[in-house]
Amino acid sequence: MAVKKNAVAQTLGTGRRKSSVARVRLVKGTGKVIINDKSLEDYFGDGFMRLTVNQPFALLNLNTFDAIVNVNGGGLSGQAGAIRHGIARALVKEDANFKAELKKAGFLTRDPRMKERKKYGLKKARRAPQFSKR
Repeated sequence: MAVKKNAVAQTLGTGRRKSSVARVRLVKGTGKVIINDKSLEDYFGDGFMRLTVNQPFALLNLNTFDAIVNVNGGGLSGQAGAIRHGIARALVKEDANFKAELKKAGFLTRDPRMKERKKYGLKKARRAPQFSKR
């Protein structure tokens, strides 16, 4: 069996939040995060969302991994949460000792709140048309 010459050790993790899905690859590096071929600063202009993405690394005091992320669906906040979830799951695959700390911080829990589907006869999921007496 042939072995690739440029094979890089990587760990995969899938993160989800609301309707966002993030596929995360962790490789040995210096702590950079690349999202959809853009840097973290270019993708998320808001500092709060950058902080959300980096929370698993900050909790474990790690800067030895680079995260390469493909994310789609939902809005920016949901995507940031999905990336955090994916990074946390990939870190647990990398080293099982991280699981207790990440779970206690709530980074391994998928946020299941999704938009409810629209029902027929209604304007939105639960909003009924305005009632007219006459």
